Amino acid sequence: MENNTPKERLIRFPETCKRTSKSRAGIYAAINRGDFPKPVKLGPKSVAFVEAEVDAWIADLMASRDFTAA
Repeated sequence: MENNTPKERLIRFPETCKRTSKSRAGIYAAINRGDFPKPVKLGPKSVAFVEAEVDAWIADLMASRDFTAA
């Protein structure tokens, strides 16, 4: 039996920073503004982000450039 549902994967902060080209402080500032997906708390001092949400944020950012250019 084949499962076609996408798997949710968590990515840690360094990977999130690399994918978004944002610093840790920049990501937290965007979260506080409501402009970036909230992290998932893994422990007292550990968070990760849902990969699909980060990918969607990147896609939205790229799509918005087409409307603001010109």
